[in-house]
Amino acid sequence: MRLMQEEMIGYESEEEREMESSSCGSIVDLGFQEKSMKVVVVGYALTSKKIKSFLQPKFEGLARNKGIFFVAIDQTRPLSDQGPFDIVLHKLSGKEWQQILEDYRLTHPEVTVLDPPSAIQHVYNRQSMLEDVADLDLSDAAYGSVGVPKQLVIEKDPSSIPDAVRQAGLALPLVAKPLVAKSHELSLAYDEYSLEKLEPPLVLQEFINHGGVVFKVYIVGDAVKVVRRFSLPDVSKRDLSRRSVGGVFRFPRVSCAAQSADDSVADLDPCIAELPPRALLERLARELRRRLGLHLFNLDMIREHGTRDRFYVIDINYFPGYGKMPEYEHIFTDFLLNLAKSKYKKRSSTTSLP
Repeated sequence: MRLMQEEMIGYESEEEREMESSSCGSIVDLGFQEKSMKVVVVGYALTSKKIKSFLQPKFEGLARNKGIFFVAIDQTRPLSDQGPFDIVLHKLSGKEWQQILEDYRLTHPEVTVLDPPSAIQHVYNRQSMLEDVADLDLSDAAYGSVGVPKQLVIEKDPSSIPDAVRQAGLALPLVAKPLVAKSHELSLAYDEYSLEKLEPPLVLQEFINHGGVVFKVYIVGDAVKVVRRFSLPDVSKRDLSRRSVGGVFRFPRVSCAAQSADDSVADLDPCIAELPPRALLERLARELRRRLGLHLFNLDMIREHGTRDRFYVIDINYFPGYGKMPEYEHIFTDFLLNLAKSKYKKRSSTTSLP
């Protein structure tokens, strides 16, 4: 019961300043710091909740010391009239905003937009979210395999769900998630009679026992960081036999860093608590960055209980709560600096060509 009350996120997304721009963009020399330091201007368009969790004082202070300045984008003004920016960081929804960003990327190729709206939409849809993981079919004799649970998309008519589940050969219990990944609420259905109580559009995923622990794999460019979180507890055959009537249980996502399983790792079975092999995570992250076309995302990964090397990705989240990731301040500032430096070198080599 204790684990049921822990974080259920496995099964389950201003400071103004004026400065002169150089011929290479908005990366300019800082007269009041070392001459070799460049200013990196990051325009951001985030929700108030994301601003509070991401742009924490410690992070902004560290970024400022490294020459990175965050500037709020005014959504009431044309984006092209603002800046100049080196990087645009965003997490807003809506077709109008997506079109604004796509147009901006075409007219300002010198600016890095994190990340392309079309790539983000791919992981917002749970029907397409895990396709790249499944197509990758990652298997390494030394480190293990990574797959995805069997799943089924239901777009309408809840009365058809039991038949659809039988035809697809899915085994109970099933995790039900909203088709659009902007909601993190989930339900666990224990019997086929209760499936009709679910509300489409949704994705049904076979529940895989995983010891009640999910691995949150954070990706920031080339950097990979993994932490443990509590998840839904295992379900036994005895549990299924006891839940013959009304077997749908809803779980809201609880976002609380204090509920990290890393804090209780000494109390966990080592076979459950052991982190996935580093080499496997880095290979998976590298392949998904390339296939998804994203720099900023995380994976919810589980290890099938009773195995040591059989892993499943059950969710992908774009621009997750990095404020909960250990050392995110240093990882993220290094990422932004490397991104700007790489872009600056490319522009410099282009402008120096005869």
